[in-house]
Amino acid sequence: MPRPDQSAQRRKKLLPIIAHTFAELGYTRATTAELAQRCGVRENILYRLWPDKKKMFVASIDYVYEQAAAAWRKLLEDVDDRADAAARLLQHEAEHYGESGLHRIIWAGLSQTDEPEIRDALRAMYGRFHRFIRSQIVAHRNGAGSSTLPDETVSAWAIVGLGNLANISRELGLLSDRGRKRLISSAGRLMLEGRSP
Repeated sequence: MPRPDQSAQRRKKLLPIIAHTFAELGYTRATTAELAQRCGVRENILYRLWPDKKKMFVASIDYVYEQAAAAWRKLLEDVDDRADAAARLLQHEAEHYGESGLHRIIWAGLSQTDEPEIRDALRAMYGRFHRFIRSQIVAHRNGAGSSTLPDETVSAWAIVGLGNLANISRELGLLSDRGRKRLISSAGRLMLEGRSP
């Protein structure tokens, strides 16, 4: 009897290590030899799971979204009021945004957008973030119908951009932790409700 294929389980186990290696070293410096060494396997094992380094990187881009979405789902498990969910997520992100360092995978990917597969993975990831955030904005506003509120689609993109700005400020030391929290909280509330706290 043939052994069951455990590739999916191995990919799931190794992907966090691979993603954090790409976040630390970037796409170019993270060689498959380095990735294998950090995973504690031979390179040929990685190539059995992913056809090449680019596929490992694309999987890491998807991992960025999946990690954020898992944290958000956990945070919202006990939220009964959908209107409160967006405010809770915004507060959580103001406190914790960028702590994992996984945003560096996105930045490494942005330097590789001449590769269609990487560009497509980034577009898909940003699209998923946008759709999730937009759905939270819509649920939060739930028929508020004020003409003074920014459009939900535009607001969601602004919040995505706000996250990128917060990470830039973290990496370059442009704002203190407190300043970044205020930035996300104030500008996020402005996009969410048309006013800042």
